[in-house]
Amino acid sequence: MAIPDRRYTVVNRPRTYNSYEFVVVASLRAKQLLAGCVPHVEGEHNAATTAQMEVAGGRIARSGDDVPPPPRQCEWQL
Repeated sequence: MAIPDRRYTVVNRPRTYNSYEFVVVASLRAKQLLAGCVPHVEGEHNAATTAQMEVAGGRIARSGDDVPPPPRQCEWQL
């Protein structure tokens, strides 16, 4: 049985993201791409690879505005 000639794209995670952040940001962007948003990179790739390429290339960034404040530990921290 012949093995089909497939090419795989491996996207390296930037050091500014930990693994979890990279996966979460890329998955949110892939969801946007599947909904019809315009990709910011050239090439014919699936939504997941395109999203990873955009995040790794710095074209998509996490937002610090939607991070909730840490919970208060004591009553006096009102």
